[in-house]
Amino acid sequence: YCQERFKPKFMIDLATLTGAIIISLGHDLGGLFSNNDGLSEKLLAAGKAEREPLWRMPMPAAYEKQIESPIADLKNIGGRPAGSITAALFLQKFVNGVPWAHLDIASVAWRKPSTDPTVPDGAVGFGVRLLNRLVADAYEA
Repeated sequence: YCQERFKPKFMIDLATLTGAIIISLGHDLGGLFSNNDGLSEKLLAAGKAEREPLWRMPMPAAYEKQIESPIADLKNIGGRPAGSITAALFLQKFVNGVPWAHLDIASVAWRKPSTDPTVPDGAVGFGVRLLNRLVADAYEA
């Protein structure tokens, strides 16, 4: 819908989509999945600048088999192995020819106790500062 109606130059979604990213990255890094190297580099730089660090995760095409279904177009979960990757591959199925990034923030959305003096205990709004920096540095004229 968004692509057809608004014709965006890029799309970014943030979600606490899977707990699986916590197993992969712990609580100090958000997961970055993307179909575009340039967008990924900008997000990584913005995250570093704002102390909201990301780690780019792989999206191997071979894992798409895990979200195939014999009774539906596709399924939204591939099982326990590579859960964060298969979830991102599922989301990517709804992106058509535009740079896209998915930030899986389940690992960093909540901190208790917080280890950052600028971030209180509890929900931290991870990604707000990062996206603000991305727009300011890469897209404002």
